[in-house]
Amino acid sequence: MKKRDLLFLAMAVTIISSCADSSALIRANSTSIRSDVFEELAGGGPVPPGYAVLRIVSALKTHKPGIYSVKDIHGTSDYKLLLNIDGQAVLLQGSLREERVEPRGSGEDEAGEGIRYRFSKKMRLKAGTHKVVIAIPADDVAVEGKVALTEGTSNMLVVEPVYRSKPAKRRPGFYAAKSFEKGITGFRMLLNGKTI
Repeated sequence: MKKRDLLFLAMAVTIISSCADSSALIRANSTSIRSDVFEELAGGGPVPPGYAVLRIVSALKTHKPGIYSVKDIHGTSDYKLLLNIDGQAVLLQGSLREERVEPRGSGEDEAGEGIRYRFSKKMRLKAGTHKVVIAIPADDVAVEGKVALTEGTSNMLVVEPVYRSKPAKRRPGFYAAKSFEKGITGFRMLLNGKTI
């Protein structure tokens, strides 16, 4: 076997393994096994002793509905974000609107016409370290991480999408541009501005 063929085989196995890992993570975290981990908050107020506040926000873009099939839920209100903290799960409904962004140069992964989703949830939970799973079940994409929350603090967890690459001509030293039109391949999580 040639080196190129071995490299392709290794990449294919890695991609299949990632998909299987995401599917298993989604299945394991889509239902609650606890209900006492966090309390959803509507407003502000002081943080009680022993607790911390965590606000989770995410903004992402998908293609418009019906582009690939009539059963496709991208661009509809059925497209949801799954959040699971220490076994307590909730599906977040996003606010959505049509958006057109004109390309200004290379590296604009959200340029074009599509649907912008904004997800947000504010909650109170005990101070300490918590396991967080974020997923988009419709795209079979999931990530997990740990957040450490200090007593009495208000924290922000930003979940940024990582989009797939567009097919491009292969040239040495050049990489294909990423685009929301090709779907989401993962997420980056930042707690108070620091990657986790």
